[in-house]
Amino acid sequence: MTPALEISGLTKRFGDTLAVDAIDLTVPPGSFFGLVGQNGAGKTTTLSMAVGLLRPDAGGARIFGQDVWSEPERAKALVGVLPDGLAMPERLTGREVLTYLGLLRGLDKDVVARRTGDLLDVLELDGADKTLIIEYSTGMRKKIGLATALLHAPRLLVLDEPFEAVDPVSAATIKTILRGFVAGGGSIVLSSHVMALVEQLCDRVAVIDKGRVAAAGTLQEVRGARTLEDTFVELVGDPGDGVKELSWLSS
Repeated sequence: MTPALEISGLTKRFGDTLAVDAIDLTVPPGSFFGLVGQNGAGKTTTLSMAVGLLRPDAGGARIFGQDVWSEPERAKALVGVLPDGLAMPERLTGREVLTYLGLLRGLDKDVVARRTGDLLDVLELDGADKTLIIEYSTGMRKKIGLATALLHAPRLLVLDEPFEAVDPVSAATIKTILRGFVAGGGSIVLSSHVMALVEQLCDRVAVIDKGRVAAAGTLQEVRGARTLEDTFVELVGDPGDGVKELSWLSS
């Protein structure tokens, strides 16, 4: 079967820093794939290149067989993206943002209106649909960003830290939506540094460390008989042994 996302040799350097070092990853269709790593490990850079937001120095990516860089229109029609630090039109309301982006994608006006209403309702943003984006909290911005990723009914979702700053009730709602998306045949790639969240949601996982894949496979294959957090700490190194104590904090 054609992979939902296939990453081959993706490489990116910023000056003297090698941020992503020839990463290879395959996301099977219908999977809930977790990408975990420390801050600065290269997760966001990898995903940005994989969906066409950042041009790689080497390597490539395919979404359901469509090359992200040589066939961008076909590839990007298949994917919904929630990037880290998503920029939004600050002077539009949530409803206006969804309407604008839906029409920009060429969706029928009635379809856009119906899906916008559904998304605002299920993400509990219907009470703020007349509120300008500039007045949204960080959690509300995450939810409207997820709505924009879902609006065109993609086959693949790529979500960078989608639960950051989201309250527990909203997080439960989002989890239900994402599980339903996968159950309906969709595929998800989710990046996070919260191991418990990945264990709860994902069936496959890759650990990224210093721009390289330290481990990848099913959740059970990667973590073994331990927790994912224990496995992760062992793979990337336990900094606790070398941490200097701050004696002046002791009373």
